[in-house]
Amino acid sequence: MEDWKKYAGSPVTRSVEDLRPVLRNPGCDLDGPAYLMFRDIARSPVDRAWLSERHLRYDVTCIPPRDLCGEFVKTKGHYHPDNPSGMGYPEVYQVLSGRAHFLLQRRDLGRIVLVPAGEGETVLVPPGYGHVTINPGEGDLVMANIVSSCFESDYRFYEENRGAAYYELVSGELEKNPRYPSVPPAETRQPHEITPGPWRDGSLYGYVERRDEILCALVYPERYMHTLSIL
Repeated sequence: MEDWKKYAGSPVTRSVEDLRPVLRNPGCDLDGPAYLMFRDIARSPVDRAWLSERHLRYDVTCIPPRDLCGEFVKTKGHYHPDNPSGMGYPEVYQVLSGRAHFLLQRRDLGRIVLVPAGEGETVLVPPGYGHVTINPGEGDLVMANIVSSCFESDYRFYEENRGAAYYELVSGELEKNPRYPSVPPAETRQPHEITPGPWRDGSLYGYVERRDEILCALVYPERYMHTLSIL
């Protein structure tokens, strides 16, 4: 959806101050905006109605490159609650431009996965995984996501533990967060290794334009386990 700006309203700004509770160096002497979130985008009223009827939302996030006192700029990080069936809500992302590192961690911390993704690549965050997105590049990272509109993201675990299990430093090193107990090493997996075929089919917004009912898996994951993840 290269022309997403034509359909986006005013962004929600996440500032460095907002990120301070999850930074490796919370005393970092920086301020200003860290990234912008454009929520609930649709190309037409018909598309918006289709998404709304299925309790779905299409968003775009823009993360300029930045060094946050030795750490690459990142999103705040959050988990999703369980849906009424008892399964966590999944989420699907696509990199529109730039490069992203998606750092996923299972709620029980039994598995941590780093997924590098470039333009056009799609990453499915499966039920039960928290996630942070990092911009490790020198240019802007622009990514889209589709997620259920039935819940609010839960940031508390990341805030209480000063971020994810690992920090990605501007040196490229992954440094374990000392607030965490013993955790496994972060595995590196390519997008196609964790995202099943049905979720890798061209433009993410194309699922909306095709009225693809596979997106209902983001609301009712218990009905679509075979298409969700191989993690």
